[in-house]
Amino acid sequence: MKITRTPLKVTIAFVAGALLAGTVATAATTTSAGSVVVCADNRTQALTLAKNNTCPVNKTAIEIGNNTINAKTISALVTPSVVSISVKTAAGGGTGSGSIYKSNSTSSYIITNNHVVEAAATSGTIKVEFADGSEIAATIVGRDRMYDIAVLQVKKGNLPAIALGDSSKISVGEEVLAIGSPLGLANTVTQGIISALNRPVTAGTTDSTSYVNAIQTDAAINPGNSGGALVDAQGRIIGVNSAIATLTSGGVSGSIGLGFSIPINEAKRVIDEIIATGKSTRPVMGVVFDDVTADTQAKILQLTPGEGAEKAGVVVGSIIKTIDGVKIANRDAAIVKIRSYAPGAVITVVMTLPDGSSKTYKVTLGTAPAV
Repeated sequence: MKITRTPLKVTIAFVAGALLAGTVATAATTTSAGSVVVCADNRTQALTLAKNNTCPVNKTAIEIGNNTINAKTISALVTPSVVSISVKTAAGGGTGSGSIYKSNSTSSYIITNNHVVEAAATSGTIKVEFADGSEIAATIVGRDRMYDIAVLQVKKGNLPAIALGDSSKISVGEEVLAIGSPLGLANTVTQGIISALNRPVTAGTTDSTSYVNAIQTDAAINPGNSGGALVDAQGRIIGVNSAIATLTSGGVSGSIGLGFSIPINEAKRVIDEIIATGKSTRPVMGVVFDDVTADTQAKILQLTPGEGAEKAGVVVGSIIKTIDGVKIANRDAAIVKIRSYAPGAVITVVMTLPDGSSKTYKVTLGTAPAV
C-alpha cells in the first residue's frame, strides 16, 4: 500500500527507535460469565485447568471463552517472552523489539524484523534485554529482507517462548495487544483491534523493499515496536509488528492508529527455514510486471521460462484481477499476495486477457532464494 493522498501525506515507515527505559505492572484476572480459567506455565506456557480460579506462583491465570481480552492477564503472561533489542554500529545505533521463539537448555532463538538488525549484519553489536532487565549479546542466525524477518540467537537457555497463534483464523474486530519497546520503553503494552486483513503494504527503500500481506491494527505502534508481538486474547502471537502509516513528509512520527504486522503463519515458514538452514526461500509465479502501469494494475510484461505462469498457459499482456478471490489493484498488491504463500502452493488467478476476455488459471508457485 502506497498512500499519497492530498492534502495529507501518508507514508509507510518502519518503526525502529531509540533507547530509554520502562516497565509495565501486571495483575491477576477475574472470571467473566461463560468463561473458564486455566493456568499457563510461565516458562513452557503449557495450560492446565485452574483450581478455584487460582494458579500457583509459577503460573499465570488466563481466562478462556470470553470475547473481551483481559489485558492485565495477557500482559503478565506475554511480557516475559518479549525482549528489547539494541543495535550499535560505527555509524550509530537503534532499538527494536523481539519475541522468544524457541529455547532449549543452552540457547534460544529470538525473532524480530530484518530492518531492526540489518545495520549490524556485517559489523557492530546486538544486545537483547529481557523483561527482568538482564542483557546478553546476540548473533544473527539469518534474515530475509523481502519478508522483513530476522532470527537471532542468544547463549541463554530455558527462556519462556511465546505461544504461537494461527493468523489464518483471526477476524476483523478481534481485540489484540501490541507488546514491545517503543522509544526504548521496555515491556510496553497497548490495546486495540484488528482493523483489516490482507492489507498490501510495502516499506523500506528502493534497494531494500519489504512486501507484507499485513494485519492492520489500531493498537498503538511506535518507533521501537518493530519486531515485537501482536497477540490475541489468549496471549498467542498472531503477528510480528513491522510498520506504521504516518502523516509526515520526513522522518517517522508516532502512531496514528494505522499499524501493520506480519502474519505469524507467513513469518513462521521463513523463521523455521532460517533456523534450519540459515537461509529462507520465497515463492515465485514466474512473471515480470509492467512498471509503467504498476500503480494502477498488475499487468504481465513477460514470463519466466519453465515457471508456473508459463506452464499454466498465462498470456503476456494479461492483467491479474484476483488471486484466490482477493482483489488485486496493482503490481504491489500482486507481489504481496503471491509472497504470502509457500513455494509449491497452487493458486487460482483470474486475469483479463489482452483481447478483453477473462480467464481463470491454476498456477503452481515455484521457489527461489530470498535476498
